[in-house]
Amino acid sequence: MMTHDAPPPATEAPSLARSLRESADGGDLVLIVDDVPDNLAVLHDALDESGYTVLVATNGEQALARAAQARPDIVLLDAMMPGLDGFEVARRLKADAATAAIPIIFMTGLTETEHLVAALEAGGVDYVTKPIKPKEVLARMNVHLQGARASRQQARQAGQARNALDAFGYASATVQWPQGRIIWQTGLARDLFLRYCGTQAPDAPQAVLDWLRRHLDDAVQRQLEPPPLVMAQGGASLSIRLHQQTAHDEGHDEWLLILRESSDSSVIETMSLALKLTPREAEVLYWVIKGKTNRDIGEIIGSSPATAKKHLERVYVKLGVETRTAAAGVAIRKLRELQPGFEI
Repeated sequence: MMTHDAPPPATEAPSLARSLRESADGGDLVLIVDDVPDNLAVLHDALDESGYTVLVATNGEQALARAAQARPDIVLLDAMMPGLDGFEVARRLKADAATAAIPIIFMTGLTETEHLVAALEAGGVDYVTKPIKPKEVLARMNVHLQGARASRQQARQAGQARNALDAFGYASATVQWPQGRIIWQTGLARDLFLRYCGTQAPDAPQAVLDWLRRHLDDAVQRQLEPPPLVMAQGGASLSIRLHQQTAHDEGHDEWLLILRESSDSSVIETMSLALKLTPREAEVLYWVIKGKTNRDIGEIIGSSPATAKKHLERVYVKLGVETRTAAAGVAIRKLRELQPGFEI
């Protein structure tokens, strides 16, 4: 599929991207940017025969619009075009978070070192020289597409891991040190910092900075995990652990923090998710762990002892146990697995 007409308005972007992905049938989507129709035709035919879905643009403004709308897997970009040239197109693509990760291969007839350096400095990952040799382009593309796929997979896995942490009441944030700036955090971490400390990124709470200042030397030099920082608020508490160093660069390090709020409600929610219990079943089991009788539990949940007993019987079935002690044991082991150091 080769498209030369003007791009649709921005409001049509989702449908354009979706239709292109569907037509790709699992193949990669390539955006070719060149103001010479013959170059477009040669590349289009070669890519189409190799199973790629091809989108084209004949000038810089059109290229930016199409890239933003369709989110191609790779861009083949002519360096020299009238108006907005390829170098500026690349800089703008890299400046936009939505398109920054897309690999750009420059196509250029300029072979002087300064032009090739300019292409790479503008954000290109590679370049091919004109006249274009389709086999060379395909080989270069394959290398960079493999790297892009691996990066996307890592990002998806990291996102899934962060979502799992949030689902079980954990949160995570990355602090840049010694600047003391929060440079990344999950939504739950943002909420916890705001609720317990009254701060928002990029500012890290003063209590966290003081804690890091006391313990980071031991963490680096002796590989010792410091005691968690604990903040109390009403009937709940926030525990912050130093998890690992994620980056080391000249002038700063980056450290991953794991946050965990403990309260009756958060433990009950965790048990409900981890043990596949209804919220009420998890609540009854929680009070069993706390040593409460059916009469006590009935009063706590605003029901009768008989109702508490029925909920508990359903818990036995779901956990494959027969007694209160066994059910409590299963729950405690799961909670300690998810939250090392959990105590009743």
